Amino acid sequence: MHLLKHLVHRCPPVPRRTTSLSSSLWQHARFKTRGPPVRSGSKRFGTAEASVKTGDPVRTREKTLTMATLNPQVKAVEYAVRGPIVTKAGDIERGLQQGKKQSFTEVIKANIGDAHAMGQQPITFLRQVVALCCFPELLESPAFPDDAKQRAQRILQDCGGQSLGSYSASQGVECIRRDIADYITRRDQGVPSDWNSIYLTTGASDGIMSILKLIVSGRGTSRTGVMIPIPQYPLYSAAISELEAVHINYYLDEDDCWALDIEELQRAYLTAKQQCQPRVLCIINPGNPTGQVQSKKCIEEVLHFAYVENLFVMADEVYQDNVYSPDCQFHSFKKVLYEMGPEYFNNVELASFHSTSKGYTGECGFRGGYMEVLNMDPQVEAQLVKLLSVRLCPPVPGQAAMDVIVNPPKVHEPSYAQFIKEKSAVLDVLAHKAMLTEQILNSVSGIKCNPVQGAMYAFPQIFIPPRAIQEAQSLSVAPDMLYCLKLLEETGICVVPGSGFGQREGTFHFRMTILPSPEKLELLLGQLKEFHLRFLEEYSQQEPDPQNHPRPAQEPSDQPDRRFY
Repeated sequence: MHLLKHLVHRCPPVPRRTTSLSSSLWQHARFKTRGPPVRSGSKRFGTAEASVKTGDPVRTREKTLTMATLNPQVKAVEYAVRGPIVTKAGDIERGLQQGKKQSFTEVIKANIGDAHAMGQQPITFLRQVVALCCFPELLESPAFPDDAKQRAQRILQDCGGQSLGSYSASQGVECIRRDIADYITRRDQGVPSDWNSIYLTTGASDGIMSILKLIVSGRGTSRTGVMIPIPQYPLYSAAISELEAVHINYYLDEDDCWALDIEELQRAYLTAKQQCQPRVLCIINPGNPTGQVQSKKCIEEVLHFAYVENLFVMADEVYQDNVYSPDCQFHSFKKVLYEMGPEYFNNVELASFHSTSKGYTGECGFRGGYMEVLNMDPQVEAQLVKLLSVRLCPPVPGQAAMDVIVNPPKVHEPSYAQFIKEKSAVLDVLAHKAMLTEQILNSVSGIKCNPVQGAMYAFPQIFIPPRAIQEAQSLSVAPDMLYCLKLLEETGICVVPGSGFGQREGTFHFRMTILPSPEKLELLLGQLKEFHLRFLEEYSQQEPDPQNHPRPAQEPSDQPDRRFY
C-alpha cells in the first residue's frame, strides 16, 4: 500500500494536452478503461490506489510467463539433492522451531555434501588469506602470519586496483592460474601443465556446464549424446535436459564395488548410436554418489575407449583429496593419459574439474573451482573464452580460496604445522566415518552398502517389501522416495532417494553424506537401523530373514531407460 502511494506520487503527471493523435488515443483508452482519478475530499488518488480504497476489483492481465509458455527444457530439469525431500525437511524444521512436537528434536540434513553446514571447521590458513585479500588493512596486523600476508599481497597485485572487488580476466586471475598449473604438475609427478589451459570457474558445476554448451548440437539422430554413469550426480542429467542433449546411461557395477566396466560402456555406446551421435564421456572419480575410487587400469581402458570412439572426456575429479581406503589411490585422468604415450596424450580431448567445495576444505559457499582443458581445437577454445566472457568472471574471493588449496603452506613456512594438523584431522575423521557408515549399515537386515572408498557419501541398496512398493505406486512416488519420506517424518533424518541418481531397474537405494560429526553420525545410523527394521516389520507379511539382502541387480536392457534417456 505504501509502496503504491510512493510510486503513484513519484510518477510524472499525464499532460492535459496531447500533441499527437496516438497520445490522445492512449489517453482516451486509459481513462475509458480505468476511469479518471478519484477524489476523496481534497485528496487525489491514482487509479490503482483508488481501486484499493473503494473496494473496486483490480483488473489483472494475463501472465506473460506461465507453465504453458515456460521453456520446456527447464521443466525437464530435475535435481534430487535439493528436491521435494529437502522441501519437506525444511517444513519440519520450521515446525520444530515454532514449537511443534515431534519424536525428534532436530532435522539432520544428510542429503548434501555441505561440510561446514555439518559442523566442519574452516582451514585457518585459507580463511586468513581470503580475509587479508578482502580487507587489506589487516596486512598491518601482527595477528596474521607472514606466509598468509605474502600470498594475499601476491593475489591483490594481480587484481585490478589491487582489490578483490574488481573484475578479473574472464579466465581468472593470472597468478592463480599459474599456481594451479604448478599444482597439477606437482600432483601428477612432473606431467607438464600450461597455465593458458587453466580456467577459473564458479565451482566445478560452471565449468561442466560451459564444456557441455560447447559440445551439444544437432537434431534428430545427429543430436549430441552424453554418456553419464548411473548412479550419477544429478547435475549431469539436469544439464543434459536443459541443453536438449541425449542421456546415454552406462551402469556402474554395484557387485564389484561400483567399478566401471568397459563392456558396459560399449553396450551403452552402441545402443545409443542408433538414436544420437555420442560425443561426450563423463566420469566422476572418486564417485558421487557411489564413493568408489577407479583403478588405474580402469582409467586406461576408459581413455582407450574414448580414443577409439572419438569421445570428449569430462573428468569430474572434485573429490581427489577424499580417498580413505588404504587399497585405493587417486589417479588423475591427465596423468594416466600422459603415461599411455604421446598418441593418446596429444589427441584425446580432456577437460578435468576441481573445486573448493570438497576435499578437506569444504568451502562450498565461495563457489571456487577450475578446469584444465587439453587438446581442444584452438578455434573452439577461442569460442570457449568468448562464452566465459559473457559471465564476466567467476567470483574473485572464490578464486583466492582456490589459490590457497593449490598453494598451501610449505614445510619451511610458519603456517605449515597448523595447516597439516588441520588437514590431517579432517581427512582422518572422514576416513573413520566412512568405515563406521559401511560397518553399521551392513549390520542391518535388508541393507547392503559397498565400502566408501572415497568422496563423502554412502549409497546403500535397501530391500523394500512388495507391499511398500504397491503403496508407493498408489501414491505415484518411487518406492525409495516413500522410504525416505517416512524416514524423515519418523526420525528427522534427511537423505536422498536413489531414484534421483539413477539405479538399475528393481533395485532401491538412498544417498547419505558421511559429513555429520562422528557422534551425530553414529546417532543417525542407529536411528536409521531402528527405522529400517520397523519399516520391514510394517510392510512384510513375516519377519525378514537376517540374511535377506536386496534382490540381485537385473541385467540392463538393450532398450534405453526412458527415465534417464
